Amino acid sequence: MKKLFLIIGAPGSGKTTDAELIAKNNDSITHFSTGDMLRNEVASGSELGQEIESYISKGLIVPINIAITTITNAIKSSVTDIVVLDGYPRSIEQMEALENFLQNDTSIELVSVIEVAVSEETARERVLGRSRGADDNTTVFNNRMKIYLEPLQEIQDFYRSKKKLEVISGEGTIEEIVTTMEKFVNSKI
Repeated sequence: MKKLFLIIGAPGSGKTTDAELIAKNNDSITHFSTGDMLRNEVASGSELGQEIESYISKGLIVPINIAITTITNAIKSSVTDIVVLDGYPRSIEQMEALENFLQNDTSIELVSVIEVAVSEETARERVLGRSRGADDNTTVFNNRMKIYLEPLQEIQDFYRSKKKLEVISGEGTIEEIVTTMEKFVNSKI
C-alpha cells in the first residue's frame, strides 16, 4: 500500500522545494509535483498537453478527470511506498475526486495533508521574483491566489475533521521548514 502525503500552499509557499528536499533526504520517499506532472505533459507536445496548456496559461485549474488520472497513475507506479505530492487538491472538486478514488481503491492511503502557510505578501514576492515561466506575472499570480484562497477554508475544515491536516509555517528558512516537515512526515511513517 502506498502512503500518501499531500502538501498544499499558496503559489510561492515553497511547497515544491520543501517536498523535493524531503524526498532527496529520504530514499524511501518519492516526490511528485502536480504542477510538474502537468507541465511535463505540456512539454511533451501531446494533445493532452495542449489541452492542459490552455488552462495553465490562464492560471486556471486543469479539469479534474485529467488531474486525478495523472496523479493516481503516478502514485501507483512510484518506486517507493511513501509519496509526497504537492499542489493537490486546489479545489473542492479535486478534494472530493481524490476522496472518492481513495474510498474505492485501497492501494493508496492518505496519511496527512500538510499546509505550508505563508502570507500573500511573501507568496507574491517569491513568485514574481522567480520568473520561472509565462505564468509568473502579476495578473496570473492574482488569479492563482484567488483560486487558491476560495476553497481553502472548506479544504482545511474537511481534512481537519478527518484529523489529517497539519499546518506548518512557510515563513522561515528553507532548512527550518524542511526540518519541521520532515520530522512530521517521519513521525507518521
